[in-house]
Amino acid sequence: MLKKAVVTMVSVVGLMAANVLQEAIDRAEPGSKLELPAGLYRGNIVIDKPLIIDGVDQKAKIVGDGNGTVVKIRSDYVTLKNLTITGSGAAHENVDAGVSIKEARHVRVDNCRIDDCLFGIDLEQVHESAIVHNWIRSKPFSLGLRGDAIRLWYSNDNNISHNHVTHSRDVVVWYSHGNTIAHNFGEYSRYSLHFMYAGKNHVLYNTYEHNSVGIFFMYSQDTVAIGNVIKNSLGTTGLGIGLKDASNFTLIGNTMIYCARGLYIDRSPFQPDMNNTIRNNRILYNSEGIHFHSLSINNIIEGNIFKGNIDNVIDEEPLLRHSLQNHWDGNYWDDYQGFDRDGDGIGDTPYNLFYYADRMWLLNPNIKFFYASPVITIMNFLAKLAPLSEPLKLLEDKHPVMYEKYLETEGVTQ
Repeated sequence: MLKKAVVTMVSVVGLMAANVLQEAIDRAEPGSKLELPAGLYRGNIVIDKPLIIDGVDQKAKIVGDGNGTVVKIRSDYVTLKNLTITGSGAAHENVDAGVSIKEARHVRVDNCRIDDCLFGIDLEQVHESAIVHNWIRSKPFSLGLRGDAIRLWYSNDNNISHNHVTHSRDVVVWYSHGNTIAHNFGEYSRYSLHFMYAGKNHVLYNTYEHNSVGIFFMYSQDTVAIGNVIKNSLGTTGLGIGLKDASNFTLIGNTMIYCARGLYIDRSPFQPDMNNTIRNNRILYNSEGIHFHSLSINNIIEGNIFKGNIDNVIDEEPLLRHSLQNHWDGNYWDDYQGFDRDGDGIGDTPYNLFYYADRMWLLNPNIKFFYASPVITIMNFLAKLAPLSEPLKLLEDKHPVMYEKYLETEGVTQ
């Protein structure tokens, strides 16, 4: 347990030749609180005891020398708050960072501005800690050469929330379990949030815009993602939420809008006795609503809204067998053409999505050059009018939601 905090004033104005801040840390009793007045303080410091370091409205600035990591935390019960931290090195092999935390518990980094640091906050074997209300930006390098804004490595049961990440590479959660990632905002980076070999995490109400990839779950299971908004994930790799070899996931109430692919599913669920639940999400105005790559069956896809997508569902399997082997029910499809004679808000006939001439490019991607061209439009019309062979079915939704019921779910009154 921390001792009762003792306030120690460190009066340093201007960047001193001697590392006065490190000297103050070395002299401080465990459990002390160092309050830093506004000014510049030499970085490349090491905190190896329980301690609180508190700046004044981020006007206390810890400046690295351009080599290595600016602040290293090597103790439990350390708090950094209200600081500006800048000037790390640029060596990826050394994970040069603004803040590096290793083998610690109950650490808190709160309301700090971390700028011009290759990696922002690096957690390695860190548990029961909090990274909250921080603003993080990497160095002004090209996208692939930046470092990760927040990196969790074998780190469990942490709270990562209310952070603003910009112009970094990724936020990564690798081999880490039981973490809550909530209410963060990320922009102009590569992977907004990237999981590998991670389980039982909670991803809640984050907003990610103008990144290459929104949220990607790989080789993971038992995670819940609720209420996240992913916008404008574009380019050849652009996607909102991706599942690869992911099992027992629950995706509820997320919005994927203006992305190259709204939801990307690759060999998920991976465990044959598990499902993924994809329910009440808004999949809007994407080039592709859901893209199935490789074997992906037994997903439960219910109550979602598919609106404004160029293609609602894409299946890369040559015979289009993957999408059909998922459970579709109660979704809203903006291209449904059925009726609702009993007025219960559910279509009288199932929604069926077939493969016609307009989807020839699924079997040969080069044909997409002619997508929506007059010749494809005519071929598609003729195929529907007098089909020469049975069209391939992509999916069947037995209880499609009608437009009026969709408006009710959106809170729109007519």
